[in-house]
Amino acid sequence: MFYHTKKLQYFRPPEKPDPIYAKKIQELIGGTFGEMTVMMQYLFQGWNCRGPAKYRDMLLDIGTEEIGHVEMLATMIAHLLNKAPIKLQEQGAQDPVVGAVMGGTNPRDVIVDVMAGAMNPQHAIVSGLGATAADSVGYPWNGRFIVASGNLMADFRSNLHAESQGRLQAVRMYEMSNDAGVKDTLSFMIARDTMHQNQWLAALEELKADGLEDTPVPSSFPLELEKREFAYQFWNHSEGTESAQGRWAQGPTPDGKGQFEYVENPRPLGPEPLPPVPDPRLHGTPTDRQAEGGADPLVKRTTIGG
Repeated sequence: MFYHTKKLQYFRPPEKPDPIYAKKIQELIGGTFGEMTVMMQYLFQGWNCRGPAKYRDMLLDIGTEEIGHVEMLATMIAHLLNKAPIKLQEQGAQDPVVGAVMGGTNPRDVIVDVMAGAMNPQHAIVSGLGATAADSVGYPWNGRFIVASGNLMADFRSNLHAESQGRLQAVRMYEMSNDAGVKDTLSFMIARDTMHQNQWLAALEELKADGLEDTPVPSSFPLELEKREFAYQFWNHSEGTESAQGRWAQGPTPDGKGQFEYVENPRPLGPEPLPPVPDPRLHGTPTDRQAEGGADPLVKRTTIGG
């Protein structure tokens, strides 16, 4: 079961209301790499974990921590929206649009600029000056953002990616604010993202040390079933050969099972595709009239699926 403690993990309120910044904070809650995503990702990975108990416990520890991060950000948004002028959006959109029409500028471009710097109307209409489960442009949070595959190495790599992107966005938000309270709270969350990146790197090393998983993932698939002659070739698919200078183009592969090979001029290994003749019952366009079985409309056809 889950048990809620009423005190926040960490919090310093903002110095003053800022509904525009509240709109931006929504990205850290309900964006692709927001706290809702990592919260649900870690919890589902933990619930689905069939590996050693230490991994399951660790996943549920951090997933539960992320619930608290959502609560912190929702509280921050509530403070930023407190006593916010409800008509900020309408007031901000009047003069610039009129000026654009009079000055010959495309009003549509100006409206986009104004809306980007305006209060999120859903904060007033939908949530009553509270946070929503959506990103900074109002797109609802989606369960498809999360990864919980059952393979811990694949999942932990995804987690490292999520924490890297999440910390990047939190740092950008930190740079966008001059509010000491906001920056102080974000500083705590940025520090936790630092921990979590290191946590996933350590967990990846431990999975390998425990002999549970290795590169390539999944390591349980027999390598002899893949075409090994292509397993470590880097194909140069663009003009220039600068990519040949990288670590990925020469020397031993990180998995210790091969040597990188740089293929400067890759060539197709298969024939030109010849699409099959379309089923006449689907009325697709054939390559020629005869390919569809003739033009006689009285030719008996069975029903699709029959």
